[in-house]
Amino acid sequence: MSGLAAVLFDMDGTLVDTEVLWWRSTEQVAQGLGHELTDADAPEVVGRAVEDTAAHLVRVSGGGDPSEVARALTADFFGRVEAGAPMRPGAQRLLTALEAQGVPFALVSASPRLVVDSVVGGSLAHVPFAFTLSADDTDRTKPHPDPYRSAAERLGADVRDCVAVEDSPDGAASAEAAGCRVLVVPSLLDVPASPVRTFARSLEDVTPQLLRSCLGAAAGVPPQEPRPSNSTTPST
Repeated sequence: MSGLAAVLFDMDGTLVDTEVLWWRSTEQVAQGLGHELTDADAPEVVGRAVEDTAAHLVRVSGGGDPSEVARALTADFFGRVEAGAPMRPGAQRLLTALEAQGVPFALVSASPRLVVDSVVGGSLAHVPFAFTLSADDTDRTKPHPDPYRSAAERLGADVRDCVAVEDSPDGAASAEAAGCRVLVVPSLLDVPASPVRTFARSLEDVTPQLLRSCLGAAAGVPPQEPRPSNSTTPST
């Protein structure tokens, strides 16, 4: 490894405080299907792709068309995000520090392009991302490794020299399977420990030096292809 090549940031729940908005959108759509959302639904809602959550709501409610439910979820979430999605504590300071040190960073999200563009055009409009990657930009999104592998390729970087910053189990699984080292800053859900995962309480505790130290975490551990989370510790 030759040092920190790039930092790959998740969006929802990591850089911006949107996980609560997504939960409220899912709650609203679930009510329309006759289902009351509870903590038991969290593994299929938090950190999951829109299509995954839509399929779950159709299963538990016993009705509805997955495509229509996915459209309803996206529309409701987009409306909430457009109204404002504040940055997470410490996010601006960390991004400024990385820019000052010349460390490139990109956004790697499991949200649809419509939502990513809304957030990047709003709360994150001032952030000089190398690029943004949405769920629409790869064949498979999180928890599969495709998004993080694609991001490293676009940067021309060795994925093993990249650190992903994630808040959810599926996001962390995606980055780990791609070969990244992972810094986990949990938001709504606990994330399981792993030899290649470093944990921080908040982005307020994260510095470029801490990100560099993540590269030393269990070097040489082979990545594993994850399965979508079905436990009580899910991801978006």
